[in-house]
Amino acid sequence: MSRTPSAPRRLAAIDLGSNSFHLLVANYHQGRLQVVARLGEKVQLAAGLDATGQLSEAAMARALACLARFAPFLEETPKSQLRVVGTNALRAAHNSQAFIRRAEALLGHPIEIVAGREEARLIYLGAAHALAEVHGRRLIVDIGGGSTEFIIGEAFAPLALESLHMGCVSYTRRFFGDGQLSEKRMRRAELAALSELANIRRHYRQLGWADPVGSSGTIKAAAAVLAASGDCPDGLITRQGLATLRRRLIRCKSLDRVALEGLKADRATVFPAGVAILNAVFEAFELEEMRFADGALREGVLYDLVGRHTAEDSRLPTLADLRRRYRVDARQADNVAACVRRMLNQLGDHWRFPTEQREFLDWAAQLHEVGLAVSHSQFHRHGAYLLAHGDLPGFSRPEQQALAFLVRAHRRKFPAKELAQLPEALQGDYARLARLLRLAVLLNHSRPECPPEDFRLSADGEALTLHLGSQLEEQALLSNDLEQEIAYQESAGFPLKIAPSS
Repeated sequence: MSRTPSAPRRLAAIDLGSNSFHLLVANYHQGRLQVVARLGEKVQLAAGLDATGQLSEAAMARALACLARFAPFLEETPKSQLRVVGTNALRAAHNSQAFIRRAEALLGHPIEIVAGREEARLIYLGAAHALAEVHGRRLIVDIGGGSTEFIIGEAFAPLALESLHMGCVSYTRRFFGDGQLSEKRMRRAELAALSELANIRRHYRQLGWADPVGSSGTIKAAAAVLAASGDCPDGLITRQGLATLRRRLIRCKSLDRVALEGLKADRATVFPAGVAILNAVFEAFELEEMRFADGALREGVLYDLVGRHTAEDSRLPTLADLRRRYRVDARQADNVAACVRRMLNQLGDHWRFPTEQREFLDWAAQLHEVGLAVSHSQFHRHGAYLLAHGDLPGFSRPEQQALAFLVRAHRRKFPAKELAQLPEALQGDYARLARLLRLAVLLNHSRPECPPEDFRLSADGEALTLHLGSQLEEQALLSNDLEQEIAYQESAGFPLKIAPSS
């Protein structure tokens, strides 16, 4: 009997970049993306950041208007198959949450801010798929509006990931703010970029590469201008061609006079700053040429989305690495995780959670003791800090915050302040998840060989009742712990009762 081919899976990604916003809608079928819609707009979000790190109302209005134009293209995409990610400008803005709340209301979907190295990982994932037929070690460079990502990798595995604070929008404001172009200003921008690159130059050159590749709008524009002028073959940037382009830009003398064949008008004002950064990259890494390749952050987001909730989930190796690095007691972690899974099954339809939240509870159980590597005192706080502020490949910042909350909440006083910092829509569910984790940790306080099974958990609204079998009921330490836990949960407004199993 012939096997019926699987139906295509509709996916979508929105990349909220510091210079441009991009939408990519595609069908995923037989390991490949088939593009349905691809849109991009120059929003220049980073240009709306003032000296105090506040995003201006005008910049937010531009961004929201762009998202309103994107929204109709998402109508056929299931919510579970859409990711909206923010990068450097939203990482930097002190009032980014004010924009995010408005944008989430418009799209009806959460927005994830990704850390710099996670942005680099996603860029590499997108570029690696575009270059899948090309073998060997490669250097990927992506010059954005507020940051530039550098990745060395081979096949689909990144070997080095960095995100540096330099971009075509931020450098335009910093070095060409009055609109004037000159050799002196260009060199100042290049020296600033070289200073940033000094932090990674030696390590990257030691790793080495055979194929330098650019994946950003700046590099695409540079390649297009050089091809249009006949200075380089199509899709290639050479050191000599870049030097010629640099001289042509300086001769323009002002940003409003930058008009080159092959360069789109909406990129002209930030193009010289982007070229300055690209020149610095060539100088620091002693490149002779670089080619442009399609495939960047938004493609990487889609390929990453394909693997979510499967054995290929990019977050799973990160969790395993955390357990190894911080020498987590694997048996204790697995016992607590087994208990929370048992509790979820016992509660059934009374307390229902989406797949992602069930996963996060399991992961928090596995990592609840990660802070012991820092200190036994207040280890739940140390663990939460490590998870909230570390570079965790595969995790967005909101995901790290949610995981950190559960670890922070697993013992002692219930952290109402930290709960209030989660998105309002998640607070009720995450309070419930934390309560389950707390009970699972207490049931395993004596660090048994196997997870206890002599209990049953039931719920009536927000009221929980833990029914203990005779073996658990006779443990004096557990009884004392549970008395204290009743007080902790009730002080936070959560009813908890302990009863013998019937």
